[in-house]
Amino acid sequence: MKFTVKQIALLLNGEVKGDESLTVSQLAKIEEGKAGDISFLSNEKYEPYLYTTQASAVIVGRTFEPRKSYTTTLIVVENPYIAFTQLLEEYQKLLEASKVGVEQPSFVGEGTMIGERIYQGAFSYIGKNCKIGKNVKIYPQAYIGDNVIIGDNTILYAGVKIYANCIIGNDCVIHSGVIVGSDGFGFAPQADGTYKTIPQLGNVILEDNVSIGSNSTIDCATMGSTIIRKGAKIDNLVQIAHNVEVGENTVIAAQTGVAGSTKIGKNCVIGGQVGINGHITIADGTKAGGKAGITKTVKKPGTSLNGNPAFEINDYLRSMAVLRKLPALEKQVKALEEQFLELQQQGVLV
Repeated sequence: MKFTVKQIALLLNGEVKGDESLTVSQLAKIEEGKAGDISFLSNEKYEPYLYTTQASAVIVGRTFEPRKSYTTTLIVVENPYIAFTQLLEEYQKLLEASKVGVEQPSFVGEGTMIGERIYQGAFSYIGKNCKIGKNVKIYPQAYIGDNVIIGDNTILYAGVKIYANCIIGNDCVIHSGVIVGSDGFGFAPQADGTYKTIPQLGNVILEDNVSIGSNSTIDCATMGSTIIRKGAKIDNLVQIAHNVEVGENTVIAAQTGVAGSTKIGKNCVIGGQVGINGHITIADGTKAGGKAGITKTVKKPGTSLNGNPAFEINDYLRSMAVLRKLPALEKQVKALEEQFLELQQQGVLV
């Protein structure tokens, strides 16, 4: 697919400085750009590449002032990073739009209703009484259980498993290997030391515009629903336990685990390998650094945390500064002990 620089500038509400008739067909890093590519410049440390890149066009910010001559055509926008992201999204839509139709073998259960322009890949399975929206993409070997609802424009990549009764909103992206709706970790200890399984009868609800990374698991609720609110983004290898609620536009990085019945607020940023205790509440706008262990409720919105157990970021940084000084402090203490003993031996101190 080829587009002129002028067409791209119109899409991004940008201004062209150079040849607007040039055509581009590929997206590329600025340092790797070649003729026919389009790239972007948002980080000043990559500016030197602007003067050497062979890319046909580069997206830059309105405040950018070149310090040397350049050969590429510029598309000037308010925010080049956001503009390039928009371009990536549009390009992905064009690629996905070409996938339409039902491949065989595949299966659709009785009573299931499917919208227009669906793609259903080979060896995929859709159970009974499901409702699948329009423009949905279901890649090969995906499984959708009975009574599942999936909204418009949602993508389920290869090997996704959606258990019965779950609800997926519009414009969601669920990457390969994700499991939505598996049993929550519920076992009751018995007098003889064994554990009795507690039936998990609820479901999972993903609201609109949710993204789930590869091989993540979202457990169904014991009763009611585990809920991922609209706009939330969950990375690869994340465990969301039963009855958890993740707020709007919250992002959770890889290898994080959230224990049961915890409620995470909106616009939170949770780093990689964070552990979050069960039955607590995390306030809106909370930020947790990588490997933090959040063991109790966070009440104040906008709190930044780190450490294990996690505490306020400024206190954490001061603690780390002291920790780095501990070897020197140990030497000082030993030197003082030696001086003290010497003074005692001289009879100066009793």
